Amino acid sequence: MERALTTPPPDPSNPRPSLSASRWWRLIPVVFITYSLAYLDRANFAFGMAGGMAKDLDITTALSSLLGSLFFLGYFFFQIPGVYYATKGSARRLIFISLLLWGGLAMATGIISNVHWLMVIRFLLGVVEGAVLPSMLVLLSRWFTRTERSRANSLLIFGNPVTILWMSIASGYLVHSVGWRWMFIWEGLPAIAWAFCWWRLVEDHPEKAGWLPPAEKETLRTAIQLEQQAIPPVSNYLAAFKSRKVLLLSLLYALWSIGVYGFVLWLPSIIHAAPGMDIIKAGWLSAFPYLLAIIDMLCASWFSDKTGNRKIVVWPCLLLAAVTFYLSYLTGAHHFWLSFALLSLAGMAMYAPYGPFFALITEILPANVAGGAIALINSFGTLGSFAGSYLVGYFNGATGHFDASYIFMAAALLLSAIAAGLLRLHSHLL
Repeated sequence: MERALTTPPPDPSNPRPSLSASRWWRLIPVVFITYSLAYLDRANFAFGMAGGMAKDLDITTALSSLLGSLFFLGYFFFQIPGVYYATKGSARRLIFISLLLWGGLAMATGIISNVHWLMVIRFLLGVVEGAVLPSMLVLLSRWFTRTERSRANSLLIFGNPVTILWMSIASGYLVHSVGWRWMFIWEGLPAIAWAFCWWRLVEDHPEKAGWLPPAEKETLRTAIQLEQQAIPPVSNYLAAFKSRKVLLLSLLYALWSIGVYGFVLWLPSIIHAAPGMDIIKAGWLSAFPYLLAIIDMLCASWFSDKTGNRKIVVWPCLLLAAVTFYLSYLTGAHHFWLSFALLSLAGMAMYAPYGPFFALITEILPANVAGGAIALINSFGTLGSFAGSYLVGYFNGATGHFDASYIFMAAALLLSAIAAGLLRLHSHLL
Protein backbone atom coordinates (compact mmCIF):
# COMPACT_ATOMS: atom_id res chain seq x y z
CA MET A 1 0.00 0.00 0.00
CA GLU A 2 1.39 3.38 -1.00
CA ARG A 3 1.35 6.29 1.34
CA ALA A 4 -1.76 8.45 1.39
CA LEU A 5 -1.81 11.47 -0.88
CA THR A 6 -2.01 13.91 2.01
CA THR A 7 1.02 16.00 2.92
CA PRO A 8 1.68 15.97 6.66
CA PRO A 9 2.05 19.35 8.35
CA PRO A 10 5.52 20.38 9.52
CA ASP A 11 6.76 18.62 12.63
CA PRO A 12 7.26 21.27 15.36
CA SER A 13 9.62 18.94 17.23
CA ASN A 14 12.04 19.02 14.29
CA PRO A 15 12.22 22.66 13.25
CA ARG A 16 14.19 23.73 10.23
CA PRO A 17 15.98 27.05 9.73
CA SER A 18 13.59 29.64 8.35
CA LEU A 19 13.79 30.83 4.76
CA SER A 20 13.49 34.49 3.89
CA ALA A 21 10.80 36.03 1.69
CA SER A 22 13.33 37.10 -0.94
CA ARG A 23 12.52 34.17 -3.25
CA TRP A 24 8.87 35.19 -3.35
CA TRP A 25 9.61 38.80 -4.28
CA ARG A 26 12.30 37.96 -6.84
CA LEU A 27 10.74 34.98 -8.63
CA ILE A 28 6.97 34.99 -8.33
CA PRO A 29 6.33 38.33 -10.11
CA VAL A 30 8.55 37.19 -12.99
CA VAL A 31 6.91 33.79 -13.50
CA PHE A 32 3.49 35.35 -13.01
CA ILE A 33 4.05 37.92 -15.77
CA THR A 34 5.51 35.29 -18.08
CA TYR A 35 2.57 32.92 -17.72
CA SER A 36 0.19 35.89 -18.00
CA LEU A 37 1.66 36.74 -21.40
CA ALA A 38 1.35 33.13 -22.52
CA TYR A 39 -2.29 33.11 -21.53
CA LEU A 40 -2.96 36.48 -23.14
CA ASP A 41 -1.77 35.25 -26.52
CA ARG A 42 -3.96 32.16 -26.43
CA ALA A 43 -7.17 33.51 -24.87
CA ASN A 44 -7.57 36.72 -26.89
CA PHE A 45 -8.55 34.51 -29.85
CA ALA A 46 -12.10 34.41 -28.44
CA PHE A 47 -12.32 38.20 -28.58
CA GLY A 48 -10.89 38.28 -32.09
CA MET A 49 -13.61 35.87 -33.20
CA ALA A 50 -16.38 37.80 -31.44
CA GLY A 51 -14.96 41.13 -32.70
CA GLY A 52 -14.98 40.58 -36.46
CA MET A 53 -12.29 38.04 -37.38
CA ALA A 54 -14.89 35.35 -38.07
CA LYS A 55 -16.74 37.64 -40.48
CA ASP A 56 -13.65 39.04 -42.22
CA LEU A 57 -12.07 35.63 -42.81
CA ASP A 58 -15.38 33.86 -43.49
CA ILE A 59 -14.99 31.47 -40.54
CA THR A 60 -18.01 29.27 -39.87
CA THR A 61 -18.92 28.03 -36.39
CA ALA A 62 -17.54 24.56 -37.16
CA LEU A 63 -14.29 26.02 -38.53
CA SER A 64 -14.06 28.26 -35.49
CA SER A 65 -14.16 25.18 -33.28
CA LEU A 66 -11.38 23.57 -35.30
CA LEU A 67 -9.22 26.70 -35.04
CA GLY A 68 -9.70 26.82 -31.29
CA SER A 69 -8.81 23.16 -31.04
CA LEU A 70 -5.70 23.29 -33.23
CA PHE A 71 -3.93 25.27 -30.54
CA PHE A 72 -4.41 22.41 -28.08
CA LEU A 73 -3.31 19.83 -30.61
CA GLY A 74 0.00 21.66 -31.06
CA TYR A 75 0.22 22.15 -27.30
CA PHE A 76 -0.10 18.39 -26.79
CA PHE A 77 2.83 17.41 -29.00
CA PHE A 78 5.54 19.45 -27.27
CA GLN A 79 4.67 18.77 -23.63
CA ILE A 80 6.93 15.84 -22.78
CA PRO A 81 9.91 16.68 -25.07
CA GLY A 82 9.81 20.27 -23.81
CA VAL A 83 9.73 19.42 -20.13
CA TYR A 84 12.44 16.78 -20.63
CA TYR A 85 14.70 19.53 -21.96
CA ALA A 86 13.66 21.85 -19.12
CA THR A 87 14.52 19.15 -16.56
CA LYS A 88 17.76 17.92 -18.09
CA GLY A 89 18.81 21.16 -19.78
CA SER A 90 17.46 24.62 -18.98
CA ALA A 91 13.90 25.77 -18.29
CA ARG A 92 15.22 29.33 -18.40
CA ARG A 93 16.47 29.01 -21.98
CA LEU A 94 13.40 27.10 -23.17
CA ILE A 95 11.00 29.77 -21.89
CA PHE A 96 13.14 32.62 -23.28
CA ILE A 97 12.92 31.17 -26.80
CA SER A 98 9.22 30.40 -26.34
CA LEU A 99 8.47 34.02 -25.38
CA LEU A 100 10.06 35.32 -28.57
CA LEU A 101 8.28 32.81 -30.78
CA TRP A 102 4.79 33.02 -29.29
CA GLY A 103 4.90 36.82 -29.33
CA GLY A 104 5.78 36.73 -33.03
CA LEU A 105 3.05 34.22 -33.81
CA ALA A 106 0.46 36.23 -31.88
CA MET A 107 1.35 39.33 -33.90
CA ALA A 108 1.20 37.33 -37.12
CA THR A 109 -2.43 36.48 -36.29
CA GLY A 110 -3.26 40.13 -36.93
CA ILE A 111 -1.53 40.16 -40.32
CA ILE A 112 -2.77 37.04 -42.12
CA SER A 113 -5.53 37.31 -44.71
CA ASN A 114 -6.83 33.74 -45.05
CA VAL A 115 -7.96 31.04 -42.71
CA HIS A 116 -5.35 28.48 -43.84
CA TRP A 117 -2.51 30.61 -42.45
CA LEU A 118 -4.56 31.10 -39.30
CA MET A 119 -4.77 27.32 -38.88
CA VAL A 120 -0.97 27.04 -39.16
CA ILE A 121 -0.41 29.86 -36.67
CA ARG A 122 -2.83 28.44 -34.09
CA PHE A 123 -1.14 25.03 -34.26
CA LEU A 124 2.39 26.50 -33.99
CA LEU A 125 1.35 28.77 -31.12
CA GLY A 126 0.30 25.64 -29.23
CA VAL A 127 3.62 23.94 -30.02
CA VAL A 128 5.61 26.92 -28.76
CA GLU A 129 3.62 27.32 -25.55
CA GLY A 130 3.35 23.58 -24.86
CA ALA A 131 6.09 23.15 -22.29
CA VAL A 132 5.76 26.53 -20.54
CA LEU A 133 3.49 25.55 -17.63
CA PRO A 134 5.10 22.20 -16.74
CA SER A 135 8.58 23.74 -17.10
CA MET A 136 7.66 26.55 -14.73
CA LEU A 137 6.21 24.09 -12.22
CA VAL A 138 9.48 22.14 -12.35
CA LEU A 139 11.37 25.40 -11.83
CA LEU A 140 9.27 26.36 -8.80
CA SER A 141 9.72 22.91 -7.25
CA ARG A 142 13.46 23.68 -7.07
CA TRP A 143 12.92 27.03 -5.36
CA PHE A 144 10.06 26.35 -2.90
CA THR A 145 9.58 23.69 -0.23
CA ARG A 146 6.55 21.44 0.24
CA THR A 147 4.86 23.78 2.74
CA GLU A 148 5.17 26.67 0.25
CA ARG A 149 4.50 24.94 -3.05
CA SER A 150 0.72 25.19 -3.32
CA ARG A 151 0.89 28.97 -2.84
CA ALA A 152 3.80 29.29 -5.28
CA ASN A 153 1.93 27.25 -7.90
CA SER A 154 -1.25 29.26 -7.37
CA LEU A 155 0.60 32.56 -7.75
CA LEU A 156 2.04 31.26 -11.03
CA ILE A 157 -1.35 30.08 -12.29
CA PHE A 158 -2.89 33.41 -11.23
CA GLY A 159 -1.50 34.43 -14.61
CA ASN A 160 -4.50 32.63 -16.09
CA PRO A 161 -7.50 34.33 -14.40
CA VAL A 162 -5.73 37.67 -13.82
CA THR A 163 -4.82 37.87 -17.51
CA ILE A 164 -8.35 37.07 -18.60
CA LEU A 165 -9.62 39.63 -16.10
CA TRP A 166 -7.76 42.57 -17.66
CA MET A 167 -7.52 41.08 -21.15
CA SER A 168 -11.30 40.77 -21.37
CA ILE A 169 -11.63 44.50 -20.73
CA ALA A 170 -8.60 45.63 -22.76
CA SER A 171 -9.38 43.39 -25.74
CA GLY A 172 -12.96 44.60 -25.82
CA TYR A 173 -11.76 48.21 -26.02
CA LEU A 174 -9.01 47.42 -28.55
CA VAL A 175 -11.37 45.57 -30.88
CA HIS A 176 -13.84 48.43 -30.60
CA SER A 177 -11.18 51.13 -31.15
CA VAL A 178 -8.66 49.69 -33.64
CA GLY A 179 -10.14 46.37 -34.80
CA TRP A 180 -9.22 42.77 -34.20
CA ARG A 181 -6.01 42.87 -36.30
CA TRP A 182 -4.34 45.58 -34.23
CA MET A 183 -5.57 43.93 -31.05
CA PHE A 184 -3.47 40.84 -31.88
CA ILE A 185 -0.47 42.96 -32.89
CA TRP A 186 -0.48 45.14 -29.78
CA GLU A 187 -1.04 42.18 -27.48
CA GLY A 188 1.76 40.14 -29.08
CA LEU A 189 4.48 42.76 -28.59
CA PRO A 190 4.85 42.46 -24.77
CA ALA A 191 5.95 38.80 -24.92
CA ILE A 192 8.91 39.69 -27.18
CA ALA A 193 10.00 42.57 -24.93
CA TRP A 194 9.54 40.51 -21.75
CA ALA A 195 11.75 37.66 -23.03
CA PHE A 196 14.87 39.70 -22.25
CA CYS A 197 13.61 40.56 -18.76
CA TRP A 198 13.02 36.86 -18.13
CA TRP A 199 16.56 36.00 -19.24
CA ARG A 200 18.04 38.64 -16.96
CA LEU A 201 15.99 37.88 -13.82
CA VAL A 202 15.63 34.07 -13.60
CA GLU A 203 18.06 31.22 -12.89
CA ASP A 204 17.36 27.50 -13.21
CA HIS A 205 18.69 26.59 -9.74
CA PRO A 206 19.05 28.49 -6.43
CA GLU A 207 22.79 27.72 -6.44
CA LYS A 208 23.23 30.02 -9.44
CA ALA A 209 21.40 33.00 -7.95
CA GLY A 210 23.86 35.70 -6.91
CA TRP A 211 21.22 37.51 -4.84
CA LEU A 212 20.50 34.52 -2.53
CA PRO A 213 22.77 34.30 0.56
CA PRO A 214 24.92 31.12 0.72
CA ALA A 215 23.38 30.05 4.05
CA GLU A 216 19.88 30.23 2.58
CA LYS A 217 20.96 28.28 -0.50
CA GLU A 218 22.19 25.51 1.77
CA THR A 219 19.04 25.58 3.92
CA LEU A 220 16.82 25.34 0.84
CA ARG A 221 18.92 22.56 -0.71
CA THR A 222 18.80 20.54 2.52
CA ALA A 223 15.04 20.99 2.96
CA ILE A 224 14.27 19.83 -0.58
CA GLN A 225 16.66 16.88 -0.27
CA LEU A 226 14.89 15.74 2.92
CA GLU A 227 11.53 15.95 1.15
CA GLN A 228 12.82 13.85 -1.72
CA GLN A 229 14.06 11.16 0.68
CA ALA A 230 10.49 10.73 1.98
CA ILE A 231 9.11 9.99 -1.51
CA PRO A 232 9.23 6.38 -2.79
CA PRO A 233 11.73 6.14 -5.67
CA VAL A 234 10.57 5.76 -9.28
CA SER A 235 13.22 4.62 -11.73
CA ASN A 236 12.27 6.46 -14.92
CA TYR A 237 9.55 8.24 -16.90
CA LEU A 238 8.03 5.02 -18.21
CA ALA A 239 7.55 3.63 -14.70
CA ALA A 240 5.93 6.92 -13.62
CA PHE A 241 3.64 6.99 -16.68
CA LYS A 242 2.39 3.46 -15.95
CA SER A 243 1.59 4.34 -12.32
CA ARG A 244 -2.09 4.11 -11.44
CA LYS A 245 -1.91 7.37 -9.53
CA VAL A 246 -0.53 9.23 -12.55
CA LEU A 247 -3.16 7.73 -14.86
CA LEU A 248 -6.00 8.69 -12.51
CA LEU A 249 -4.63 12.22 -12.15
CA SER A 250 -4.39 12.40 -15.96
CA LEU A 251 -8.03 11.37 -16.37
CA LEU A 252 -9.11 13.84 -13.69
CA TYR A 253 -7.26 16.71 -15.37
CA ALA A 254 -8.57 15.86 -18.85
CA LEU A 255 -12.19 16.01 -17.64
CA TRP A 256 -11.52 19.16 -15.62
CA SER A 257 -9.96 20.88 -18.66
CA ILE A 258 -13.04 20.18 -20.80
CA GLY A 259 -14.99 22.45 -18.49
CA VAL A 260 -12.27 25.08 -18.10
CA TYR A 261 -11.47 25.65 -21.76
CA GLY A 262 -15.01 25.33 -22.98
CA PHE A 263 -15.72 28.11 -20.48
CA VAL A 264 -12.69 30.27 -21.37
CA LEU A 265 -13.08 30.16 -25.14
CA TRP A 266 -16.85 30.48 -25.34
CA LEU A 267 -17.80 32.70 -22.39
CA PRO A 268 -17.45 35.96 -24.40
CA SER A 269 -19.68 34.57 -27.15
CA ILE A 270 -22.25 33.27 -24.63
CA ILE A 271 -22.45 36.70 -22.97
CA HIS A 272 -22.31 38.60 -26.28
CA ALA A 273 -25.37 36.66 -27.48
CA ALA A 274 -27.52 38.16 -24.71
CA PRO A 275 -30.06 40.81 -25.85
CA GLY A 276 -28.66 44.34 -25.95
CA MET A 277 -25.07 43.19 -25.28
CA ASP A 278 -22.15 44.88 -27.13
CA ILE A 279 -18.51 43.75 -27.19
CA ILE A 280 -17.37 46.22 -24.50
CA LYS A 281 -20.09 45.15 -22.04
CA ALA A 282 -19.30 41.51 -22.84
CA GLY A 283 -15.65 42.21 -22.03
CA TRP A 284 -16.44 43.68 -18.61
CA LEU A 285 -18.84 40.87 -17.72
CA SER A 286 -16.42 38.20 -18.97
CA ALA A 287 -13.83 39.54 -16.54
CA PHE A 288 -15.97 39.13 -13.41
CA PRO A 289 -15.72 35.31 -12.99
CA TYR A 290 -11.94 35.59 -13.05
CA LEU A 291 -11.95 38.17 -10.27
CA LEU A 292 -13.81 35.65 -8.12
CA ALA A 293 -11.35 32.95 -9.22
CA ILE A 294 -8.35 34.98 -8.04
CA ILE A 295 -9.82 35.37 -4.55
CA ASP A 296 -10.77 31.70 -4.31
CA MET A 297 -7.36 30.51 -5.56
CA LEU A 298 -5.67 32.49 -2.78
CA CYS A 299 -7.94 30.98 -0.13
CA ALA A 300 -7.64 27.42 -1.48
CA SER A 301 -3.84 27.49 -1.74
CA TRP A 302 -3.46 28.99 1.73
CA PHE A 303 -5.73 26.32 3.21
CA SER A 304 -3.90 23.57 1.33
CA ASP A 305 -0.46 24.64 2.57
CA LYS A 306 -1.78 25.25 6.09
CA THR A 307 -3.31 21.78 6.45
CA GLY A 308 -1.03 19.83 4.10
CA ASN A 309 -4.16 18.30 2.54
CA ARG A 310 -4.29 18.82 -1.24
CA LYS A 311 -7.19 16.58 -2.27
CA ILE A 312 -9.78 18.04 0.08
CA VAL A 313 -9.51 21.30 -1.87
CA VAL A 314 -9.87 19.70 -5.31
CA TRP A 315 -13.02 17.56 -5.34
CA PRO A 316 -15.46 19.97 -3.59
CA CYS A 317 -14.51 22.80 -5.96
CA LEU A 318 -14.97 20.63 -9.06
CA LEU A 319 -18.31 19.39 -7.73
CA LEU A 320 -19.45 22.97 -7.11
CA ALA A 321 -18.43 23.90 -10.67
CA ALA A 322 -20.46 21.01 -12.10
CA VAL A 323 -23.56 21.88 -10.07
CA THR A 324 -23.47 25.61 -10.87
CA PHE A 325 -22.94 24.94 -14.59
CA TYR A 326 -26.03 22.75 -14.60
CA LEU A 327 -28.08 25.23 -12.58
CA SER A 328 -27.08 27.97 -15.01
CA TYR A 329 -28.46 25.82 -17.82
CA LEU A 330 -31.71 25.27 -15.91
CA THR A 331 -32.04 29.00 -15.28
CA GLY A 332 -31.83 29.75 -19.00
CA ALA A 333 -31.38 32.92 -21.05
CA HIS A 334 -34.66 34.41 -19.80
CA HIS A 335 -33.02 35.07 -16.41
CA PHE A 336 -29.68 36.38 -17.68
CA TRP A 337 -28.30 37.83 -14.46
CA LEU A 338 -29.03 34.77 -12.35
CA SER A 339 -27.59 32.53 -15.06
CA PHE A 340 -24.51 34.77 -15.26
CA ALA A 341 -24.06 34.66 -11.47
CA LEU A 342 -24.12 30.86 -11.54
CA LEU A 343 -21.62 30.81 -14.42
CA SER A 344 -19.36 33.10 -12.39
CA LEU A 345 -19.47 30.68 -9.46
CA ALA A 346 -18.60 27.84 -11.82
CA GLY A 347 -15.59 29.75 -13.13
CA MET A 348 -14.44 30.55 -9.60
CA ALA A 349 -14.74 26.91 -8.51
CA MET A 350 -12.90 25.55 -11.56
CA TYR A 351 -9.81 27.67 -10.94
CA ALA A 352 -9.49 27.32 -7.15
CA PRO A 353 -7.81 23.85 -7.04
CA TYR A 354 -4.96 24.47 -9.50
CA GLY A 355 -2.23 25.22 -6.96
CA PRO A 356 -2.96 22.27 -4.64
CA PHE A 357 -3.40 19.91 -7.60
CA PHE A 358 0.02 20.56 -9.10
CA ALA A 359 1.67 20.66 -5.67
CA LEU A 360 0.32 17.16 -5.06
CA ILE A 361 2.15 15.78 -8.12
CA THR A 362 5.57 16.96 -6.93
CA GLU A 363 4.90 15.46 -3.50
CA ILE A 364 4.01 11.92 -4.57
CA LEU A 365 6.72 11.53 -7.23
CA PRO A 366 10.48 12.10 -6.93
CA ALA A 367 12.20 14.95 -8.78
CA ASN A 368 13.70 12.70 -11.48
CA VAL A 369 10.23 11.89 -12.87
CA ALA A 370 7.91 14.59 -11.46
CA GLY A 371 8.51 16.90 -14.42
CA GLY A 372 7.65 14.20 -16.91
CA ALA A 373 4.54 13.24 -14.94
CA ILE A 374 3.40 16.87 -14.87
CA ALA A 375 3.90 17.01 -18.64
CA LEU A 376 1.92 13.80 -19.18
CA ILE A 377 -0.92 14.94 -16.91
CA ASN A 378 -0.91 18.36 -18.60
CA SER A 379 -0.97 16.58 -21.98
CA PHE A 380 -4.16 14.80 -20.98
CA GLY A 381 -5.45 18.17 -19.86
CA THR A 382 -4.63 19.45 -23.33
CA LEU A 383 -6.69 16.67 -24.89
CA GLY A 384 -9.52 17.69 -22.60
CA SER A 385 -9.02 21.30 -23.66
CA PHE A 386 -9.12 20.22 -27.31
CA ALA A 387 -12.35 18.32 -26.70
CA GLY A 388 -13.85 21.15 -24.68
CA SER A 389 -13.10 23.88 -27.20
CA TYR A 390 -14.09 21.79 -30.23
CA LEU A 391 -17.18 20.03 -28.90
CA VAL A 392 -18.61 23.11 -27.21
CA GLY A 393 -18.33 24.94 -30.54
CA TYR A 394 -19.79 21.98 -32.38
CA PHE A 395 -22.79 21.75 -30.04
CA ASN A 396 -23.35 25.49 -30.32
CA GLY A 397 -23.35 25.31 -34.12
CA ALA A 398 -25.39 22.11 -34.42
CA THR A 399 -28.14 23.16 -32.02
CA GLY A 400 -28.13 26.93 -32.53
CA HIS A 401 -27.96 27.61 -28.78
CA PHE A 402 -25.73 26.97 -25.75
CA ASP A 403 -27.86 24.48 -23.78
CA ALA A 404 -26.06 21.32 -24.93
CA SER A 405 -22.70 22.96 -24.14
CA TYR A 406 -23.76 23.68 -20.57
CA ILE A 407 -24.79 20.06 -20.01
CA PHE A 408 -21.60 18.72 -21.62
CA MET A 409 -19.29 20.89 -19.47
CA ALA A 410 -21.29 20.15 -16.31
CA ALA A 411 -21.06 16.38 -16.97
CA ALA A 412 -17.29 16.56 -17.55
CA LEU A 413 -16.76 18.49 -14.33
CA LEU A 414 -18.93 16.06 -12.39
CA LEU A 415 -16.83 13.13 -13.62
CA SER A 416 -13.64 15.01 -12.71
CA ALA A 417 -15.00 15.56 -9.19
CA ILE A 418 -15.71 11.81 -8.92
CA ALA A 419 -12.14 11.04 -10.03
CA ALA A 420 -10.82 13.48 -7.41
CA GLY A 421 -13.04 11.78 -4.84
CA LEU A 422 -11.38 8.47 -5.70
CA LEU A 423 -8.04 10.05 -4.88
CA ARG A 424 -9.38 10.97 -1.48
CA LEU A 425 -11.29 7.80 -0.65
CA HIS A 426 -9.13 5.13 -2.25
CA SER A 427 -5.57 6.45 -2.30
CA HIS A 428 -4.34 2.91 -1.60
CA LEU A 429 -5.43 1.96 -5.14
CA LEU A 430 -2.98 4.41 -6.65
